Amino acid sequence: MENMAARNHCTVTEFLVGLSEKPELQMPLFLLFTVIYLVTVAGNLGMISLIGLSSHLHNPMYYFLSSLSFIDFCQSTVVTPKMLVSFVTEKNLISYCECMTQLYFFSLFGIAECFTLAAMAYDRYVAVCSPFFFFYNITMSYQFTSSLILGVYIFSVLSASVLTGFMIRVCFCKLDTINHYFCDFLPLLKLSCSNTYINELLILIFGTFNIFVPILTIITSYISITASILRIKTTEGRFKAFSTCSSHISAVALYFGSAAFMYLQPSSMSSMYQGKVSSVFYTIVVPMLNPLIYSLRNKDVSVALKKILQRKKLMF
Repeated sequence: MENMAARNHCTVTEFLVGLSEKPELQMPLFLLFTVIYLVTVAGNLGMISLIGLSSHLHNPMYYFLSSLSFIDFCQSTVVTPKMLVSFVTEKNLISYCECMTQLYFFSLFGIAECFTLAAMAYDRYVAVCSPFFFFYNITMSYQFTSSLILGVYIFSVLSASVLTGFMIRVCFCKLDTINHYFCDFLPLLKLSCSNTYINELLILIFGTFNIFVPILTIITSYISITASILRIKTTEGRFKAFSTCSSHISAVALYFGSAAFMYLQPSSMSSMYQGKVSSVFYTIVVPMLNPLIYSLRNKDVSVALKKILQRKKLMF
């Protein structure tokens, strides 16, 4: 009888979401995030196209970068268009089905980004620490790189499916207003009127694994990379070795730094507002910055871009 009563009170079919409740900020925010989204789409799809068209970028480092660009494009597309619509409508509504779909893909691409950054760190470790170039080519073969990328997506799909599947079992009957601008696990659980112990436990287990395993992989890789760079006798050699990692270090610091600021805080109202701001950074701003970081701080990408532009000029 209690279960029947609980089911009968799962009456929330739409949620109210939003980044800002101030009317005067709606249009400026709409214009700002429209520009950011357009730059994100152009930058990430441009990076994928550039890597596909430039034969000298067909190596493991850039296969991972192409995958990262795809993830960033998808992650931004999961969140930003719906948010842009909310700026120009009176009520920032999202249906229950849309909310669960957004939650699923948000978690999928978020997990995929964590492990892709870890895979890129391992790639840099093999590249810098290998005593011979052919050893790198053998270790990071096309088959191994493809398997690693495929494994990241398979694990991300499984993790997101488990987390979202258990979220679908949760009843929402307290309020219909999510204190966030998209459907995320923690703000949604605050609206639940059913037992969320299993959900919170799963979020803790998967969250710990999906954050700490990539971070430990990255830290371990860079400890070995640093030790290897310090053994290089020439300043030029050290700089060249470090420059191959600098873009990746920047991307890791931006993503994990802003994500940690969002999730490693007490759940007060002020921290929820700060969490909104930091989540804007890692779901919307970081996907825009990643292709810029890799194009501006990577010589191979800059050279490939110049060649493509020169080729187009010659065609006209």
